[in-house]
Amino acid sequence: MTAYSGAAGSATVTRLATARQSASSADRQVGARVTVIGCGHVGLVIAAGLAELGHDVAGLDRDESLIRDLRAGRTRIREEGLPELVQAGLASRRLRFETAYEEAVPDAEFILLAVDTPQTLAGAADLRNIRAAIGSLAESLNGSAPILVNKSTSPIGTGESIEMMLEAALLEQHLRPRIVSNPEFLRQGVAVHDFFHPDRIVVGSRSEVDARAVADLYRGLPGEVIVTDLRTAEMIKYVANAFLATRISYINEIARLCEHLGIDVDRVVEGVALDPRIGGHFFRPGIGFGGSCLPKDVAALRYVGETLGVATPLLSAVQEVNTAQRAGAVRRLRARLGTLEGKTIGVWGLTFKGGTEDTRDSPAMDVVALLRNDGAIIRAYDPAVLADPELVPERWRSMLVRSAIEAGIGAQAVAILSDWDEFRSVPLAALRAVMAGSVLFDGRNVLVRADAEQHGFAYIGVGRVSSSHRRRQTDP
Repeated sequence: MTAYSGAAGSATVTRLATARQSASSADRQVGARVTVIGCGHVGLVIAAGLAELGHDVAGLDRDESLIRDLRAGRTRIREEGLPELVQAGLASRRLRFETAYEEAVPDAEFILLAVDTPQTLAGAADLRNIRAAIGSLAESLNGSAPILVNKSTSPIGTGESIEMMLEAALLEQHLRPRIVSNPEFLRQGVAVHDFFHPDRIVVGSRSEVDARAVADLYRGLPGEVIVTDLRTAEMIKYVANAFLATRISYINEIARLCEHLGIDVDRVVEGVALDPRIGGHFFRPGIGFGGSCLPKDVAALRYVGETLGVATPLLSAVQEVNTAQRAGAVRRLRARLGTLEGKTIGVWGLTFKGGTEDTRDSPAMDVVALLRNDGAIIRAYDPAVLADPELVPERWRSMLVRSAIEAGIGAQAVAILSDWDEFRSVPLAALRAVMAGSVLFDGRNVLVRADAEQHGFAYIGVGRVSSSHRRRQTDP
């Protein structure tokens, strides 16, 4: 791929500020005119957030039903504070939503790309949505030259590729493409909080003037702003996500070792995380990472290495450990139940993590598929899926139930596969009373083992040893 050829150029980093005042009404500037292409998890939060900062924002998406909902102040995304933020933007008239490029693009000073870049079978990021957006965008510029900001997670070199796409389209208009990479670092479930409390804002461009103009869109927010070149900005995003994935796979590998050694991984994590060089962030064992970011970004960074002939064995190991966690969950249930054929298993959680409606690349969904493949009968509960059953395939909807307790009725085992907060407060006595068996597999370590055992459960955690085993270790 030509996008990866040649030297990366200088990667000089200019730090504009080490701390910024929190955004307030007094800090808000006379707004820039901004168009955000794509109103999914990233685009909608950014569009509503920029409107709150005082900008005039148009959210653009081809999905007409989505835009109808957004114009009415209805959000489909499960993000704390997002419905209120969208409604406030609409009320202030600083936020609007469009389906047509000709309505949202011509007057924009900044155009932010926030479209999906799913993973291909080979592991590369699929750029078809970006290419389609650029094609439609070029037709609607109408003689203007806004700054195009790429917020979609896309391979190193994508900024240069976008520049080449636009160069051809703008040649007759005698315009120069102005491209800036501005990766997002929003966590699903708390994305609104992250938008207003960033730990860093990264902007990369050939033009420092353009980069600083994009950085100024976030004026009033805390956090350090880093201005660099296009490729470095793109690389920062991939390295950050790949490192977080590595931490998760590392502690999952340690958890498996702890199980064989009779050591409680919780105590290990507690002791290690106190080291300020390590900390406890993304350091909890479970059934693996998922969602639309970490798996895709690890695969894409590996693909970049393969394209350049650079081996990435560590990233390969991260993927292997993550995949093994799914199969390991099924293996441990099979070991306790003898066989899964005809056994009823209650499942708590189908989204890739608690607090979100996202089931993309969900470890929970993978575990359920493996259990069903072994002949298990599934009774599944998830708060987000209960609200919107279309989040799972139609063939799965007959297995859905309305509560965590209902999932356990007649079950030989219950498996906790997503870390929803409500699972921590389910009355265990009531659960045990409706179950046919006593096996409780805690794939997210959300429960206290001693509590589960006191209620008569045969508890299986990730990297946790039984209370009786710990007592035997400490007996004189």
